[in-house]
Amino acid sequence: MPVLGGLILALVTLQRLGELVLARRNTARLLARGAREVAPGHYPLIVLLHAAWLIGLWLLVVGYGHGDVSWPWLAVFLVLQALRVWVIATLGERWTTRIVVLPGAPLVRRGPYRFLAHPNYAVVAGEILVLPLAFGLVWFGVVFSLLNAAVLWMRVRAEGGALR
Repeated sequence: MPVLGGLILALVTLQRLGELVLARRNTARLLARGAREVAPGHYPLIVLLHAAWLIGLWLLVVGYGHGDVSWPWLAVFLVLQALRVWVIATLGERWTTRIVVLPGAPLVRRGPYRFLAHPNYAVVAGEILVLPLAFGLVWFGVVFSLLNAAVLWMRVRAEGGALR
Protein backbone atom coordinates (compact mmCIF):
# COMPACT_ATOMS: atom_id res chain seq x y z
CA MET A 1 0.00 0.00 0.00
CA PRO A 2 2.86 2.50 -0.45
CA VAL A 3 0.81 3.99 -3.31
CA LEU A 4 -2.00 4.86 -0.91
CA GLY A 5 0.54 6.25 1.54
CA GLY A 6 2.03 8.36 -1.24
CA LEU A 7 -1.40 9.65 -2.19
CA ILE A 8 -2.16 10.60 1.40
CA LEU A 9 1.20 12.36 1.78
CA ALA A 10 0.74 14.15 -1.56
CA LEU A 11 -2.60 15.53 -0.34
CA VAL A 12 -1.09 16.61 2.99
CA THR A 13 1.85 18.22 1.20
CA LEU A 14 -0.44 20.13 -1.17
CA GLN A 15 -2.57 21.23 1.77
CA ARG A 16 0.47 22.55 3.63
CA LEU A 17 1.78 24.39 0.57
CA GLY A 18 -1.63 25.98 0.03
CA GLU A 19 -1.70 27.02 3.67
CA LEU A 20 1.71 28.66 3.32
CA VAL A 21 0.39 30.71 0.39
CA LEU A 22 -2.66 31.72 2.44
CA ALA A 23 -0.52 32.53 5.48
CA ARG A 24 1.83 34.73 3.44
CA ARG A 25 -1.09 36.59 1.91
CA ASN A 26 -2.73 37.11 5.31
CA THR A 27 0.57 38.20 6.88
CA ALA A 28 1.15 40.77 4.15
CA ARG A 29 -2.38 42.13 4.54
CA LEU A 30 -2.07 42.36 8.32
CA LEU A 31 1.30 44.12 8.11
CA ALA A 32 -0.16 46.57 5.60
CA ARG A 33 -2.88 47.38 8.15
CA GLY A 34 -0.31 48.21 10.83
CA ALA A 35 0.21 44.82 12.45
CA ARG A 36 3.62 43.77 13.67
CA GLU A 37 5.35 40.43 13.75
CA VAL A 38 6.48 39.28 17.17
CA ALA A 39 9.34 36.89 17.99
CA PRO A 40 10.22 35.88 14.42
CA GLY A 41 13.44 34.21 15.60
CA HIS A 42 11.81 30.86 16.35
CA TYR A 43 9.88 30.70 13.04
CA PRO A 44 12.72 28.97 11.12
CA LEU A 45 12.63 26.21 13.77
CA ILE A 46 8.93 25.67 13.08
CA VAL A 47 9.53 25.52 9.34
CA LEU A 48 12.45 23.12 9.82
CA LEU A 49 10.45 20.88 12.16
CA HIS A 50 7.44 20.65 9.84
CA ALA A 51 9.58 20.17 6.72
CA ALA A 52 11.64 17.43 8.42
CA TRP A 53 8.44 15.74 9.62
CA LEU A 54 6.92 15.70 6.15
CA ILE A 55 10.15 14.71 4.37
CA GLY A 56 10.71 11.95 6.93
CA LEU A 57 7.22 10.62 6.34
CA TRP A 58 7.81 10.62 2.57
CA LEU A 59 11.08 8.73 3.01
CA LEU A 60 9.67 6.15 5.40
CA VAL A 61 6.27 5.63 3.79
CA VAL A 62 7.12 5.85 0.10
CA GLY A 63 10.89 5.36 0.09
CA TYR A 64 11.03 2.44 2.52
CA GLY A 65 7.55 1.05 2.05
CA HIS A 66 5.96 1.74 5.44
CA GLY A 67 2.73 2.32 3.60
CA ASP A 68 0.27 0.08 5.42
CA VAL A 69 -2.50 2.39 6.50
CA SER A 70 -4.31 2.10 9.81
CA TRP A 71 -7.84 3.21 8.92
CA PRO A 72 -8.82 4.19 12.48
CA TRP A 73 -5.77 6.47 12.81
CA LEU A 74 -6.42 7.89 9.36
CA ALA A 75 -9.99 8.65 10.46
CA VAL A 76 -8.62 10.52 13.48
CA PHE A 77 -6.33 12.46 11.14
CA LEU A 78 -9.32 13.40 8.97
CA VAL A 79 -11.15 14.69 12.06
CA LEU A 80 -8.07 16.80 12.83
CA GLN A 81 -8.23 18.19 9.28
CA ALA A 82 -11.83 19.27 9.85
CA LEU A 83 -10.74 20.99 13.06
CA ARG A 84 -7.87 22.66 11.16
CA VAL A 85 -10.34 24.05 8.62
CA TRP A 86 -12.56 25.29 11.49
CA VAL A 87 -9.61 27.14 13.05
CA ILE A 88 -8.56 28.74 9.76
CA ALA A 89 -12.13 29.72 8.89
CA THR A 90 -12.67 31.19 12.36
CA LEU A 91 -9.56 33.38 12.18
CA GLY A 92 -10.15 34.30 8.54
CA GLU A 93 -7.69 36.95 7.39
CA ARG A 94 -6.01 36.86 10.82
CA TRP A 95 -4.82 33.27 10.36
CA THR A 96 -1.10 33.06 9.68
CA THR A 97 1.82 30.79 10.48
CA ARG A 98 3.66 33.63 12.18
CA ILE A 99 2.86 35.58 15.34
CA VAL A 100 1.33 38.76 13.92
CA VAL A 101 -0.44 41.16 16.23
CA LEU A 102 -2.86 43.80 14.97
CA PRO A 103 -2.97 46.58 17.60
CA GLY A 104 -6.45 47.26 18.90
CA ALA A 105 -7.96 44.11 17.40
CA PRO A 106 -9.83 42.04 19.99
CA LEU A 107 -8.87 38.44 20.61
CA VAL A 108 -10.95 35.95 18.68
CA ARG A 109 -13.31 34.20 21.10
CA ARG A 110 -15.64 32.35 18.75
CA GLY A 111 -15.44 28.97 17.05
CA PRO A 112 -12.87 26.66 18.63
CA TYR A 113 -11.42 29.63 20.52
CA ARG A 114 -14.44 29.42 22.85
CA PHE A 115 -13.01 26.15 24.15
CA LEU A 116 -9.22 26.48 23.85
CA ALA A 117 -6.77 29.37 23.87
CA HIS A 118 -4.65 27.73 21.15
CA PRO A 119 -6.77 25.26 19.15
CA ASN A 120 -4.48 25.48 16.13
CA TYR A 121 -1.54 24.28 18.20
CA ALA A 122 -3.62 21.44 19.62
CA VAL A 123 -4.57 20.36 16.09
CA VAL A 124 -0.96 20.55 14.88
CA ALA A 125 0.25 18.54 17.89
CA GLY A 126 -2.37 15.92 17.10
CA GLU A 127 -1.44 15.78 13.43
CA ILE A 128 2.27 15.40 14.14
CA LEU A 129 1.52 12.32 16.24
CA VAL A 130 -1.46 10.83 14.42
CA LEU A 131 -0.31 10.81 10.79
CA PRO A 132 2.78 8.72 11.61
CA LEU A 133 0.56 6.42 13.69
CA ALA A 134 -1.63 5.97 10.60
CA PHE A 135 1.45 4.38 8.96
CA GLY A 136 2.54 2.38 12.02
CA LEU A 137 5.45 4.74 12.73
CA VAL A 138 4.98 5.12 16.48
CA TRP A 139 8.59 6.08 17.22
CA PHE A 140 8.53 8.75 14.50
CA GLY A 141 5.34 10.28 15.88
CA VAL A 142 6.70 10.32 19.42
CA VAL A 143 10.05 11.89 18.45
CA PHE A 144 8.43 14.64 16.41
CA SER A 145 5.79 15.22 19.07
CA LEU A 146 8.53 15.86 21.62
CA LEU A 147 10.35 18.21 19.23
CA ASN A 148 7.07 19.99 18.47
CA ALA A 149 6.33 20.37 22.19
CA ALA A 150 9.68 22.13 22.66
CA VAL A 151 9.04 24.53 19.78
CA LEU A 152 5.45 25.16 20.88
CA TRP A 153 6.65 25.94 24.39
CA MET A 154 8.74 28.80 22.94
CA ARG A 155 5.98 29.92 20.62
CA VAL A 156 3.15 29.96 23.16
CA ARG A 157 5.30 31.98 25.57
CA ALA A 158 6.13 34.50 22.82
CA GLU A 159 2.54 34.70 21.63
CA GLY A 160 1.18 35.07 25.17
CA GLY A 161 3.55 37.95 25.81
CA ALA A 162 2.58 39.63 22.54
CA LEU A 163 -1.14 39.34 23.19
CA ARG A 164 -0.88 40.81 26.71
